[in-house]
Amino acid sequence: METKNNTRPTSCKASLFTDEPQKQVVGFYFRLIISPNRLLVLQKLLNQYPNLLVSARVRRCGDSGPLNFDLHSQSCHFPCCRLITSSEATMWRNSRNLRDIYSKLSRCVERRSMSNLPESTVYGGPKSKSPWKRVTLRHLEAKYQTNQPITMVTAYDYPSGAHVDRAGIDICLVGDSVGMVVHGHDTTLPVTMEDMLLHCKAVARGADRPLLVGDLPFGSYEQSTQQAVASATRMLKEGGMDAVKMEGGGGSRVQAAKAISEAGIAVMGHVGLTPQAISVLGGFRPQGRNVDSALQVLDHALALQSAGCFSIVLECVPSPIAAAVTSALKIPTIGIGAGPFCSGQVLVYHDLLGMMQHPHFVQVTPKFSKQYASLGNVINDALSQFRDEVISKAFPSPVHTPYRIGEEQQQAFAEALEKRGLHGAAEAVSAAAVKDATAGEPTIKTPLD
Repeated sequence: METKNNTRPTSCKASLFTDEPQKQVVGFYFRLIISPNRLLVLQKLLNQYPNLLVSARVRRCGDSGPLNFDLHSQSCHFPCCRLITSSEATMWRNSRNLRDIYSKLSRCVERRSMSNLPESTVYGGPKSKSPWKRVTLRHLEAKYQTNQPITMVTAYDYPSGAHVDRAGIDICLVGDSVGMVVHGHDTTLPVTMEDMLLHCKAVARGADRPLLVGDLPFGSYEQSTQQAVASATRMLKEGGMDAVKMEGGGGSRVQAAKAISEAGIAVMGHVGLTPQAISVLGGFRPQGRNVDSALQVLDHALALQSAGCFSIVLECVPSPIAAAVTSALKIPTIGIGAGPFCSGQVLVYHDLLGMMQHPHFVQVTPKFSKQYASLGNVINDALSQFRDEVISKAFPSPVHTPYRIGEEQQQAFAEALEKRGLHGAAEAVSAAAVKDATAGEPTIKTPLD
């Protein structure tokens, strides 16, 4: 009796056991992808249904893979082991009890936004997500109240988002600095709303745990409060973000922040060096280095707090100024080039990993950024080694040639080529087969069709 399908469903969808070849319905099979912290919720739910027989293969906390549940309802008078008729199957499928159970079970399931998971025969596909809970504004508030530093990293795509997720970072910012770091511009000004949405979607697919904040790009919120709210709404609805960030603390920016906040969207402010305002600032220059400038940084931060911002980024200001602003505010400050006295710190993913060696990135990498790795050198060495091995034909080796064709199929293919007059191609098939046989079995084996 076939008790389950080998394909991996991506949602809590009930499959029917069938008995080949009669194809009579035997029971329901649920395959759930469920996090360890929701396992207790599921167990409590199942305890509410004493007439439900459950066989489960439960994995330990931290292990990857789904939990498998075979659910059989005694209330429908269908014993687990006997076949049932089609009319009984209809009754079972329409059982209010089972529909109620299925509905509640669905709430315990973690679902990816992807509609289909890749087959593992060629690609490994997405891995299980971090077991930690999703970060919310309440978590940030709790850390702020207990003086725990808040961590934030700026990321731009699926791989960096996944790394930030697994590292346990609190906030993942999808910044408009993507224009400089990824697209090669000298400033952030060319970045469009469509650019930001594209990168926000990619990061959101990779980062499940951190609070996701999307930068509102230059030109997307300055014209009116209506434009600001519309752009912020797109960030959440289309980009998959949890909140938005906007630069500046002047009158119109404060009004925009207030309008967005009143629309039910969390807003992060940004004062000090605001890269979108380089036309006014005269370039990427630190701020707050005289009394008037320092007071302006403070006033802008206070105004944004009054407008409803949940946090303020302080960029490129002296540490005493950042300390004063942090002390004056009742919301967290996130420093970037602002010293150690802020409520948290942020760096750009590429900067802290030392990924870029091109002269352009030497120009745009800020002086305050610490490199925790030198991945750029590792990347250059790896690419050079790949180039050399391809030229020398050392790659791909037999280890990296895992796919085989059966001997009978190979001979039939060669004969088919001969019939078409492709004698050289037929000889190439034979020569390649001899080389594969000489190399032995691949390290990574895949099943033959």
